[in-house]
Amino acid sequence: MQLEVLQRRENPLLKRVEVTFKAIHKSEPTPTRDALRAFLAKELKATKDIVVIDSQASTFGRYETVGYAKVYKTKEEALALERKHILVRNRLIEPEVKEKEAAPKPERPAPAPKAEKPAAAPKPEPPKSEAKAEPKAEKAPPKDEKKPAAKEEKKPAEKKDEKKEEKKAEPKKKGGK
Repeated sequence: MQLEVLQRRENPLLKRVEVTFKAIHKSEPTPTRDALRAFLAKELKATKDIVVIDSQASTFGRYETVGYAKVYKTKEEALALERKHILVRNRLIEPEVKEKEAAPKPERPAPAPKAEKPAAAPKPEPPKSEAKAEPKAEKAPPKDEKKPAAKEEKKPAEKKDEKKEEKKAEPKKKGGK
């Protein structure tokens, strides 16, 4: 892999050197951030822990990667100035791990257990001598016991769809009189 520094700019206020680079990697896959950091450290005569690669991009079908990196004076300055996700990508800090089951949130009270509906009693097998009309009458509950359904509110998009369907259902009149 060959590494070219395309642009090098000193930034004394932030105590760093900003570098635009191009890595040519024929017969190799796209280099990792760690490999690029090591090559940049050699090229710029710095240690690997003060080199931070901000971005890198490869073009499809080409064997080159173009990127932007920053070389700080000390690791402490890099940790103070760089964004956390960039530091995590460059493995200068460990990612924060969210604990899922370690501590439940005390703010929300536990949901009240829902009353279970009694399971349907096992159906007794009707004797073969009895008529079948009686079990059917027991199975079907009267319709009067059902609660009336609340009127559903429809979204404006659904209303438009209904209007379109109504227009399609109406036959079109062709011709004049």
